[in-house]
Amino acid sequence: MFATPSTSKSLSTPIMPNSSGKPVNLEEVPGLVTRLKKAASSSRKPTPRHREAERKIRHPNFFAPEVPDWTKIRPKMSRDFSSDIVLPHSLHDIPRMSQETKLMEDLLYVLSGVEGEYITPQALLGPYEARTFIIGEGVDPSLKQLVEKILSLASYYSTIVRFIEEKSSFHWGQVNQALAGAMDQLIQEYKVFIAQLETLTRQENVNLQSIWFYAQPSLCTMEIVANIASTINKAGAKGGKVLSLLHEYTISAGDPKVQKLCTHLTQAASVPYMDILQDWVYIGVIQDPYEEFLVEDNEVIQREDLPVNYSDDYWEKCYIICRERVPSFLEKMSDVILRTGKYLNVIRQCGKNVKPPQTQKLKYTLSEREYCEAIEQAYCFASQTLLNLLMKEYDLMGRLRSVKHYFLHDQGDFIVQLMDMCEGELNKNINDIVPHRLESLLELALRTSAANSDPYKDDMRAELLPFDLIHQMFKIHGISSQEFSESCHADMLTGLESFSFGYEVKWPVSLVLNFKTKACYQMIFRHLLYCKHVERLLGRVWRSNKVCKMFPVSSSQSYRPAFALRQRMLNCVQNLQYYMMIEVIEPNWHNFLERMSKVTNVDQVLACHSDFLCACMKDCMLTRPELLQTVNKLVGVCVSFCRFFENAQKYFVDAELNSMIAPSDAESDVSEAAAPSLEYSSIAIGENFEESISNFDEQFSIALICLLNKIEELAAEDNSEKMLNVLYRMDFNSYYTTLLAPKMVEESQHASKSGSHTSG
Repeated sequence: MFATPSTSKSLSTPIMPNSSGKPVNLEEVPGLVTRLKKAASSSRKPTPRHREAERKIRHPNFFAPEVPDWTKIRPKMSRDFSSDIVLPHSLHDIPRMSQETKLMEDLLYVLSGVEGEYITPQALLGPYEARTFIIGEGVDPSLKQLVEKILSLASYYSTIVRFIEEKSSFHWGQVNQALAGAMDQLIQEYKVFIAQLETLTRQENVNLQSIWFYAQPSLCTMEIVANIASTINKAGAKGGKVLSLLHEYTISAGDPKVQKLCTHLTQAASVPYMDILQDWVYIGVIQDPYEEFLVEDNEVIQREDLPVNYSDDYWEKCYIICRERVPSFLEKMSDVILRTGKYLNVIRQCGKNVKPPQTQKLKYTLSEREYCEAIEQAYCFASQTLLNLLMKEYDLMGRLRSVKHYFLHDQGDFIVQLMDMCEGELNKNINDIVPHRLESLLELALRTSAANSDPYKDDMRAELLPFDLIHQMFKIHGISSQEFSESCHADMLTGLESFSFGYEVKWPVSLVLNFKTKACYQMIFRHLLYCKHVERLLGRVWRSNKVCKMFPVSSSQSYRPAFALRQRMLNCVQNLQYYMMIEVIEPNWHNFLERMSKVTNVDQVLACHSDFLCACMKDCMLTRPELLQTVNKLVGVCVSFCRFFENAQKYFVDAELNSMIAPSDAESDVSEAAAPSLEYSSIAIGENFEESISNFDEQFSIALICLLNKIEELAAEDNSEKMLNVLYRMDFNSYYTTLLAPKMVEESQHASKSGSHTSG
């Protein structure tokens, strides 16, 4: 009787011709790149040839020999029955006692996988179907019924042997090979049982009933193994899926002996899988030539050869979990396993030796506590080691503070120094700017301000992007090119609209300051920089308006609406800046520092940093394109107002000179000297001064009220009390909502009525 064995930067982009010979504009290049990537990814089919090529790249030292399928080339070498169909001989002329002897002799052959004289196998209905047999005619019914029961053992043997011969090939993976090896050991013990049975039939008076009695334990074992083989065959399983099926059989077994057998098979099959898991959680290396492990390695080339934004793809795509390969007993630990190996891999790529303090041999058991504790210990070691590496050796927080100094306008004197030096250059068209001059001015501003004490100032770079902030936001939100192409033309951009900072970081800090996070920092910086620029323009208007102090009271009356509008614009822009700097960025930064003091792994660092940027962009009104467009329209009115006064400034200078020449007590003479200048200014500008100011006032009020209304709506939708702060600041006394809003509604209704009368 056989029993189970005991188990052991770039600042300029060249113009390229397309297929039609026409030049490709700068703004078309990102779209072309995206389309090419989509076309390349869609045209790639995961054929076996491609998978084999990728496997050779990932595992260059692995060699899988091509073994012929001997069971097809030479069928007689198979341990299963021959494919030749032979009909059994008849037993009509043999007495019943002799029939039993003949059938017993035939059974010993058939149970070993050899065709008998009176019992022959039938052709298989499918490659994974159960084997059936034909018994010769003339057999006594009672004997035939007993033989059919015993023949189920031969059917199980055939199923198991076919599984072993098929799954022993290389392409079915190491788990199936290990399982086939364990089943082969059981088959060897089964052959010992058949030999013992043959000895009994020759030495003692044994009949078919005795054979049926002796075969009961083997029948139970072979049935379980055959069912497992049949389930795996029909599922086409390999790797982790095989272990999941085996684990289900193990935990669902009610009989202790059956559970012991299933545990033995699962442990044997899981040995190569656990070896791969052990290398991953202890060293950070995947040796998985047959793609069976739950973590898939997508890094097929060297990291140094990949583009700048590789750090984004590395953390998100280089190592991913393939859910179909996760064994059910490791499902709840899959994320921990993934992070453990990723942390160790980053440490290894930094040139550091990975030596866990304690290593435990990972082995499958029904008690998950044993291997789960070992994985948890490896995870704690890897996460703490990488976190210390980032925080201490690579000074991650120092890097983030440096980024905050420049991108979030934390270093105020540097921003003022930079704008004083670069304003003339940035006012030019983007195609007229000399990149090296801009880089020199940036370096000079860094050296001559408080930023000179920053150890990472040399990593700062000046960049000129081929799109403005609105265009960039539309790209992020996936708005079609027809919609945002109207808002931006690269040839029409000024340096100020395209200027941004670049920041160079090395591995592994680039995991945190990657391409996506730097894009978020750039958007916040560009928004703050343009608001600062508008504030400076309004300040210049204020300085130029000081000449009106020399005017008599009667002459300066016409300037009062312009001065009041200028002050409202200045108040609006300053409150907008104050809100973003003091009420958004600083509190979020404080919360970010608090959370960073409690992190225990790099994933928490990435989550905290991402949450900080998302909160800043949302509260700075950079996540809603319609809201950003309204803000852009509002500051655009301010810029137009400043340009209007800049064009009229020379007439103010003439008026100032005339007032200085005129006697101080001759009020009428000063008025007469100033009036021609104002009149000439109005003629030169093209319309009356008062009408121009009134138009600017109306445009500004409409844009501001529209902004306040949208802020109120969005704050109500998102339950954001912070965004309401900017509403209270800009309309602290409800001036716009109580006076201007009804007026604008009235005017819009009047305009619609006049339009309907015209159409009628």
